[in-house]
Amino acid sequence: MAARAYWKGQIRLALVSIPVEIYTAVKSGSKISFRQIHEPSGKPINYEKIVQGIGPIDRDDIIRGYEISKDNYVLLDDEEIEAAKVESRKTLELVQFVDAHDIDALYYEKPYFVVPADDLAMDAYVVLRDALRQTKKVALGQISVRGKELLVALKPCGKGILLETMRYADEVRKGQAFFGEIGEDEPEDELLELATTLIEKKSAPFDPSEFHDRYADALERLIEKKAKDKGGKILEDVEKPESGKGGNVIDLMAALKKSVGDDDGKSPSKKTSRKKSA
Repeated sequence: MAARAYWKGQIRLALVSIPVEIYTAVKSGSKISFRQIHEPSGKPINYEKIVQGIGPIDRDDIIRGYEISKDNYVLLDDEEIEAAKVESRKTLELVQFVDAHDIDALYYEKPYFVVPADDLAMDAYVVLRDALRQTKKVALGQISVRGKELLVALKPCGKGILLETMRYADEVRKGQAFFGEIGEDEPEDELLELATTLIEKKSAPFDPSEFHDRYADALERLIEKKAKDKGGKILEDVEKPESGKGGNVIDLMAALKKSVGDDDGKSPSKKTSRKKSA
């Protein structure tokens, strides 16, 4: 089945318009979801819409409300909410270009592939891609999708262009509120050298296939085993963390030296990764 476009329209840069289609660049992983079950009967539990003091109510009697104070709501029906939605424009206007390193990673949200809509759009598309790559800039603009206006960033991605939806400023917390009590003292040169040596020894090209959700894998094995056994409690063996006993003072220097000495200098391979997982 062919992928369905998330958005179709045109990218506009001054007087140049480029017809494009946007497709999601990610997919859901192997997530396991559970239903709540009534144990004596083995049947799933359903939920009713209930109003305190009244009881179950009909879904047709439900509207949406925004709480402006304790138990005080502004009520809005579907027509009013629809009227407030931003018109779904089919143009992505590139209004600003910024250096890639000026955008904090916290602002990026979800990636999408941008592809030319037809052969006629190819030349302008390639020019935009290569211009962004040569200037090392990220293009910013806004698009309207399903009644919402999204801030987006465009950047080169291999032979194509990647669009990433972004968070607005009021959606991102300031790190200073969490990092404010961290001191400004610089570490000792020897400690820093040992740490960088360890990082360099363990450095390798990124291969996402080497990493797996071990919890999801364990749940799948557990569900498969229990389905075959048809009953009985099964507790999977798990690796228990070290107790951490042996004193409250951590000798950072000794720990780093031991880590550098124990490491053989080889980057992790698929073979060793599987061995450790086993």
